[in-house]
Amino acid sequence: MTTTHDDDLVAQIEAVEEKLAQARKSIERRFIGQERVVELTLSALLCGGHGLLIGLPGLGKTRLVEALSTVMGLNGNRIQFTPDLMPADILGSEVLETAADGSRAFRFLPGPVFCQLLMADEINRASPRTQSALLQAMQEKQVTVAGEDRPLGQPFHVLATQNPIEQEGTYPLPEAQLDRFLVQIDVEYPDRETEKAILLATTGIEEEEAHEVFTAAELIDAQTLLRRMPVGETVMEQILDLVRACRPDDPAASARVRETVNWGPGPRAAQALMMTVRARAMLHGRLAPSTEDVIAMARPVLSHRMGLNFAARARGDNLASLIEETAAAVTRTEAAA
Repeated sequence: MTTTHDDDLVAQIEAVEEKLAQARKSIERRFIGQERVVELTLSALLCGGHGLLIGLPGLGKTRLVEALSTVMGLNGNRIQFTPDLMPADILGSEVLETAADGSRAFRFLPGPVFCQLLMADEINRASPRTQSALLQAMQEKQVTVAGEDRPLGQPFHVLATQNPIEQEGTYPLPEAQLDRFLVQIDVEYPDRETEKAILLATTGIEEEEAHEVFTAAELIDAQTLLRRMPVGETVMEQILDLVRACRPDDPAASARVRETVNWGPGPRAAQALMMTVRARAMLHGRLAPSTEDVIAMARPVLSHRMGLNFAARARGDNLASLIEETAAAVTRTEAAA
């Protein structure tokens, strides 16, 4: 009986992996040469989470989200965040309407957050009051307007963008909201050959189009299946060791972590790693995650859940290199044990 159940799980995972391979190819027709970025955004959707895309303007972040919306069969909306944007502009509001018979009643006009894939463009340009309007939506998949709880689309995902250079007139996201993003996705400049391919593909008469591979219901099924994917004891221990080694007050922390880190990742980081290593394994056509997946997902999961102290920032220390160094040290320790 157990064997039949296991065979069924394997068959379901392999079927989803085949569809994911098709989805990646379709997305990469529109978003060329950024395989790592595509992998991380798909991982966020597979885990039912949200992604924070950090990169300079013109690197194709909006194009990526549009392609994702089409390929994954999701109803998408986009909000361009500005300093004068108000919470009601995101959530919606109630208006007083007069009927033909003269009676009056309030009617709710839903805002752009009522969708399945929301692109929050330049989220750090909005005021903290407006940024906080997304907190409940991101965590609880519902919003409260005029005292009434209103559910959002199923599934519901936020992909927010942020410019890492231009900080004048912006409002940095608070740690509580950063922690709601499953992964931080750094979108970097393409290499020369990739940029050449982009020029050829996007400056002609016709462009490649993405096509639908998943439906919303199939994505929800894939998210449920992901949680059934087994995780070995070794991988689970590595996740715990890594998260705890990044906390400056933990006995497992290295001297460099204690000297440079002001605050470290909480349990939500371990949960995010547990989910994303499964997603990466599924995207790579494997039936279970490995220690390699933990190392690969360490930086996108942890980099926005940690903070350097003042002395470390003054020295120009790099959080990404610290995470990679800690992940490698944890892996060596696990291997030696």
